[in-house]
Amino acid sequence: MELRQLNYFLKAKELLNFTEAAKALNISQSTLSQQIKQLEDELTIPLFNRIGKRITVTEAGYLFGEYALQCINKAHEGLLLLQDLKNLITGKITIGVIYSMRIPFAKTLIQFATYYPNIKIQVVFGTTKDLLERLNLHQFDFVLIFHEKSEEAHLNYQPLLSSNMVLVTAKKSSLAQRSTISLHEVAELPLALPFSGYSTIQFFEESFRRKNLDPNICMEINDIPTLFEIVKTGHWHTILSDISINDPDVVAIPIKGKNMRRTIMIVSLKEAYEKNAVKKFYEMLKN
Repeated sequence: MELRQLNYFLKAKELLNFTEAAKALNISQSTLSQQIKQLEDELTIPLFNRIGKRITVTEAGYLFGEYALQCINKAHEGLLLLQDLKNLITGKITIGVIYSMRIPFAKTLIQFATYYPNIKIQVVFGTTKDLLERLNLHQFDFVLIFHEKSEEAHLNYQPLLSSNMVLVTAKKSSLAQRSTISLHEVAELPLALPFSGYSTIQFFEESFRRKNLDPNICMEINDIPTLFEIVKTGHWHTILSDISINDPDVVAIPIKGKNMRRTIMIVSLKEAYEKNAVKKFYEMLKN
């Protein structure tokens, strides 16, 4: 059963004349008759009584007509909905974001929501590992994560921005006036770091290991605001991406070394359909 067959049937039911119905539909009468006959064969019941050149609607035709009209109307509503989706009048996007991106991401989120208030947005913050796992389960339209060494073939990667890894210390700390600091010096400080599932801590564990350093990690915390509160006491320090720092009571000191710069990527599934709303969000992020 096809929508065009339902359209042909409804027009013939309206005009009670195959010739006039075919003319109104801009098709041949033979095409109209053939399509309606195929519909009747599929339904295994006549929809019209054929009396010479005249037709009348059977009881089955009257009953079926109500449902055929509903079907056509629903299909038309679906078409309008898709047009609205295409024109960013409706829809939903789901985004996974690493904690380091929360400040620049929030600015884009506000901008997007202001321009497209009818698009529903769901944002989930998490670690790179968790977000990638959920992306692979089709739970996100895209994720914002740090660049991973081993890129997977089924994923799209778009570079978004680069950030420097920095030591975060209290504004009142004796280190606060430093312009840079070495990884050796960082290893000797009492550190409160993001939890081990975070990409940042994994990155620095590898960096310390490459230089045979044994850092003084006093605590691991899976909440960035709490890390800031710990650092502001002046007793501990942390290591984060510079784009995640926006607290006036802490300072960020660049860590020396050519490998202390990382790239944030927009990652999505290659096989997944990319909504217009997602493309527009990409544009705003990149700008």
